[in-house]
Amino acid sequence: MSTLRPLLFSALALAAVPTLAQAPAKALAAVSADDLLEHIKVLASDDFEGRAPGSAGEAKTVAYLEREFKKLGLKPGNPNGTWVQPVPMRGMTPTPAFSYDIGGKTVALNFPDDYVAHSTSEPTTVTVDKSELVFVGYGVQAPEYGWDDYKGVDVRGKTILMLINDPAVPDPKHPAELDPAMFKGKAMTYYGRWTYKYEIAAKLGAAAAIIIHETKPAAYPWDVVRSGGNGENFSLLRDGPDPDAPAVPAWMQLDQAKAMMAAAGYDFDTLKRQALTRGFRPVSLKGTASFKIDNTARTVNSNNVVAMIPGSDPKLKDEFVIYSAHWDHLGVDERLPGGRSKQIYHGALDNASGVAALMEIAKAYQALPKAPKRSILFLATTAEERGLLGAKYYASHPLYPLKKTVANINIDGINAWGKTAQIENVTSGHSSIDTLLAKYAKAQGRVMDGDSRSELGSFYRADQLEFARAGVPVLYTKARSRYLNQPDNYAREKVDYYFAKDYHQVSDDVRTDWDFSGGVQDIQLLFQVGLDIAQGVTPTWNPGSEFKAAGDQRLR
Repeated sequence: MSTLRPLLFSALALAAVPTLAQAPAKALAAVSADDLLEHIKVLASDDFEGRAPGSAGEAKTVAYLEREFKKLGLKPGNPNGTWVQPVPMRGMTPTPAFSYDIGGKTVALNFPDDYVAHSTSEPTTVTVDKSELVFVGYGVQAPEYGWDDYKGVDVRGKTILMLINDPAVPDPKHPAELDPAMFKGKAMTYYGRWTYKYEIAAKLGAAAAIIIHETKPAAYPWDVVRSGGNGENFSLLRDGPDPDAPAVPAWMQLDQAKAMMAAAGYDFDTLKRQALTRGFRPVSLKGTASFKIDNTARTVNSNNVVAMIPGSDPKLKDEFVIYSAHWDHLGVDERLPGGRSKQIYHGALDNASGVAALMEIAKAYQALPKAPKRSILFLATTAEERGLLGAKYYASHPLYPLKKTVANINIDGINAWGKTAQIENVTSGHSSIDTLLAKYAKAQGRVMDGDSRSELGSFYRADQLEFARAGVPVLYTKARSRYLNQPDNYAREKVDYYFAKDYHQVSDDVRTDWDFSGGVQDIQLLFQVGLDIAQGVTPTWNPGSEFKAAGDQRLR
């Protein structure tokens, strides 16, 4: 009932707004699987060197995007007449050392096999010396759930260990399932994101924060953490300490965490069970941790790429619909074995495919007989892989007022495995955009469903989050279930294989067995939703959305 009610009200509100009922066939036909693949092949090629911010790969990527947007007839998106928004960042390549002392025995761990650690603070050398080790369960303070893992314990200057994800609280009526009244059941909330855990650690004054990695709840193996932490890290350029992270944010491999707790006389599984209760209190591990992070630091002058289709209506042209997709990936790791191509993180699906989709959507808009009433901004962001930094920078330094930005439609990965019977709305339940998505999915003979892999926390892992936090209604979709003419387990096998084998690995490369027929449908769907908004529909946040308050503030 709670899901249907906002949809009903949204439908009534939208019915009162004149829209373009059906996009011209020529515009829909402009979306091409062949052109999509060609863009991906270029962006994911060895020549682009994994598209790391601040690298030669970035320069090639930015030049390519500018050239392609020009070929499509778009205008520069920056009001100063350029195609880029500079995003100043600090790049820091860490050489970390980490040891702990429990019971008079010192254990030194190996980077990056046992742990990864870095620092985003300004000093090139960061030291944490003999900091008390404290296990804080999931590290969550969530007053709306009556949950506080810290219980007033002072963790200033201490090193805190935290479990990954939200507290997985069992349902009292069905112990084999998760309690839907607690942290959205199996769905991940923002409290489960590593970004939140580091933010709360910084807020409470911890010197270091270690997240204990577990493959099943993380939905990705240690190799993903290893590869992500074994190179240059980025933060937005600022004076003073990073407000979003302690001096040392880190991850630890599960077996090493178990060994640490065992050295302190504790059993990991027992402590984890205790952490699933409201009564849990922080547990001292009766020892200390020491870190030394030597950073090779540089200033990184990276860029968001911005292109625009000006609106045609005199009153509405100063309002914007933003389509976004991050262009960056993880670059090159020359320490990996094999030839050069085996050292490049190609990022074909993540997210050359999303950037390619931006091009196809732009092409569809250009095929309209007349530009839409509102302006369309195409935003290819930098440093999404480094913490949504390009989107975060745009949200805090918008090129056009956020009050005049009516929606963000974000694309991170395009379906490459065929047509589906449904479109998954990762942002379902938050805004009236749901009604538009359901409408055009139905026109395609599909249905709109919620996120089939809500445990992955996709809402909180992509650029639309930064727009939502700034109060802009957002849409982010996936198509990873109910593939047509495929067995029931086909979708889960494809998704699980990708996250286990290709996600953030050098193997995320162009494949010969891809089928973008479903991806084309999804792109057409996002075009039609955005077109209705560009023609005059104004999305609103639903009552109960955690972002509604920010939305109300944005419009003041």
